[in-house]
Amino acid sequence: MARITEITEFHQPELDLFARLTENQLRSRLEPEKGIFIAESPKVIRTALEAGCQPVALLMEKRHLEGQGAELIRLCGEIPVYTGERQVLAGLTGYALTRGILCAMRRPRTPEAEEVCRGARRVAVLENLVDSTNMGAIFRSAAALGMDAVLLTPSCSDPLNRRAVRVSMGTVFQIPWARLGEEPSSWPQEGMARLKEMGFRTMAMALSSQALDLRDPRLASEKKLAIVLGTEGDGLARSTIADCDYTVCIPMAHGVDSLNVAAASAVAFWQLGQPKPGPAI
Repeated sequence: MARITEITEFHQPELDLFARLTENQLRSRLEPEKGIFIAESPKVIRTALEAGCQPVALLMEKRHLEGQGAELIRLCGEIPVYTGERQVLAGLTGYALTRGILCAMRRPRTPEAEEVCRGARRVAVLENLVDSTNMGAIFRSAAALGMDAVLLTPSCSDPLNRRAVRVSMGTVFQIPWARLGEEPSSWPQEGMARLKEMGFRTMAMALSSQALDLRDPRLASEKKLAIVLGTEGDGLARSTIADCDYTVCIPMAHGVDSLNVAAASAVAFWQLGQPKPGPAI
């Protein structure tokens, strides 16, 4: 049975997971087997549990101890559950909890790129993406619009950042992902070589007078295609664009030159992703 404790003192050390540890400290990059991430909202927590993530502790508003909170407590088993009124938890964490519930969970093992790309035909490659909201939105689009995996260059932010997980609506636990190396020097030369060894043709999403239209039939006909998207603001590095097999842009109207990277990813994934069974939206 879960141990339910009402919060009376913010400085209780067992609350550090939710109140005082930074994202980097939670991640424990030097010892990833000890890493923790925070899942926020019942839907996201449930998706993480279904994906096999191991819960460590729950933090929830008192009003959720019954109803949807009770079901999560049952699913999480014998772990601590810390509770308090909404304003108390906001004072502890520094923000209002989405749907009133957080769950600290152990980080799953991060596989190698070759492992997540086994059998894949369409993958997204994110270069130096740092905004967690964009990261979460791209994962959600990748899962919904036919990408088989997401690959991150070493300087990308963490997909298991609390905000990224929330914005993704838990799809970070549903679509396979991996990093193309751990050091910045691993990209682009080494990472591109790995993509080519896995049989992928690569397309850079970039503004260029020589760029192909996203609707060019040559792109859709590629058996294995990696869609490479760049960081917010600057876009892809010139060396990355030069190393790709294609440079591709989305046709624009009204003199607009480009889209936000998350919006651009959704358009590209819709055009080139593999169709998935399910109801149309």
